[in-house]
Amino acid sequence: MDLINEVNPTLSIVVPCYNEEEVIFETHGRLIKLLEGLGCSFEIVYVNDGSCDGTLVILKELQSKDARVRIISFSRNFGHQMAVTAGSDYSNGEAVIVIDADLQDPPEIIEQMLLKWKEGYQVVYGKRLTRDGETRFKLLTAKWFYRIINRFSDTPIPLDTGDFRLMDRSVVDSIKRMPERDRFLRGMVSWVGFRQYALSYERAKRFAGSTKYPLKKMISFALDGILSFSNKPLRMAIITGFWLSGFALLGFIYAFVLRVFTSILVSSWTLLFATMFFIGGFQLICLGIIGEYIGRIYQESKSRPLYIVNELLGFGSKK
Repeated sequence: MDLINEVNPTLSIVVPCYNEEEVIFETHGRLIKLLEGLGCSFEIVYVNDGSCDGTLVILKELQSKDARVRIISFSRNFGHQMAVTAGSDYSNGEAVIVIDADLQDPPEIIEQMLLKWKEGYQVVYGKRLTRDGETRFKLLTAKWFYRIINRFSDTPIPLDTGDFRLMDRSVVDSIKRMPERDRFLRGMVSWVGFRQYALSYERAKRFAGSTKYPLKKMISFALDGILSFSNKPLRMAIITGFWLSGFALLGFIYAFVLRVFTSILVSSWTLLFATMFFIGGFQLICLGIIGEYIGRIYQESKSRPLYIVNELLGFGSKK
């Protein structure tokens, strides 16, 4: 595979940014040092996801000094997955690499990804061996996050991975044809297939700032992963409904036999109330599951854009 392309750059580095003013200079410096040493053409696409600190000001300063820097600035915060989507949509490279700005995923791994791409792999995703600097709670929830999703998902998703990955242009173009709003990109990349390789690495501590995925967002993200790639929750609701109906029928038969063939009187007020509350709660859960799917259908039916770009810098007249 030829590493030099005179029309478009070989590599597009997509960096989603949300309130990253503390780290962006360091991130950019390490990226530039690495990429210039690779000897191939490149562009760095920074996506400002509605930051409310000085991130955009810093990005504009970087772009004014380097024509290889591009900036996509959203009209508001649309979320990490939308930022990655926009960066991929606007990228021009033969290969696109997604990396977060916080330096937990070391930029130096990009060189190894590039080598695997040259070997013919169309997706090279980072597989975390360790997660330095994370709390035990974060480590535990992250571990179960992927295992629960794989338990429910119809599409196998590699364990202990994130969005840090290299994608060939053919993969990026395939993802562009998937316009769903509730995006779970690592699942989408698994779904499209192609030849993929897991590159193991040690994840570093966050250079500065705080996580952009607290527990609430992680739960929402997990729901996106499950509901976007599986209808198993609906099947589970049906199966559980049949089991409950079977137990209820056995209970009625048991009460009938005691009443007709013995002198035992069945005192069942407590059992009746407990059964009613249990079945009522289960029905609400089932309605909630159905409601989640219907709500997603409703959101898709409105056909709103995935994101709104407020400002583009560095793309010239092409975009």
